[in-house]
Amino acid sequence: MTNMNKYISLAGLLGAALLTACDYEKNAVQDIAGPAPSASVKFFNFAVGSPNVNFYANDTKMTAISSTTGTESTLGVAYSAAGAGGFYTGIAPGTYTLAGKISATTDKDLPIATLSTTIADGKYYSFYLSGTYNTATKSSDSFIVEDPLPALDFSVAYVRFVNAVSNSQPMVLNVTDTLGAVTAIGPAVAYKSAGAFVAIPRGVYNLATRLAGSSTNLITRNAITFLDGRVYTITSRGTMSATGTAAPALDNTLNR
Repeated sequence: MTNMNKYISLAGLLGAALLTACDYEKNAVQDIAGPAPSASVKFFNFAVGSPNVNFYANDTKMTAISSTTGTESTLGVAYSAAGAGGFYTGIAPGTYTLAGKISATTDKDLPIATLSTTIADGKYYSFYLSGTYNTATKSSDSFIVEDPLPALDFSVAYVRFVNAVSNSQPMVLNVTDTLGAVTAIGPAVAYKSAGAFVAIPRGVYNLATRLAGSSTNLITRNAITFLDGRVYTITSRGTMSATGTAAPALDNTLNR
């Protein structure tokens, strides 16, 4: 009886060792090393009246809303919002068809805008749904601009202007500091275009767009803080002369 107990104890120890080995293999840190994506894109839904969307590069979803139900969220990115919380999304260099696809159950995954473009190694981009959503054709405009981020400089802030208002004329973005000094952020910028990044001192500014040579403010936003070493994009969206949610506005996005 004593020998049998010894055999049973030995078998138990061997079984425990095998289970421990299996658990170790199952829970071991997996090696997922590989090259990180070497280009980056931000995604914006600035198409007035558009449904919420998810953004895709070819067949790969680039933005998503977290879900606790085990099924894909139907919320997507709403008008006036940026995908991925406003952060850049990594992407490998190459040729892509970028798209905003409806996230709701009705017309699920229907693309409302597509754009073929080449993403270059080491570069940053911003992709916009823009203009006004056409409910008949279920479509909107779209465009992409490169974000040529300036070298790190902790003595100034950098600001540029992007125009996503389809019925606007080319506009100049002016920033006015607390002493009343006005700085033009580059020349006039046409629809679907971006100006260059301009260095300005850190501070609190009032923003306004104007036509070239005009003193009349068209779109305004007040009390925006720009910090040293940071890079910002101010984007116009909405519809000129509209009111409510379609009213023209200026979006402030941190690039770095």
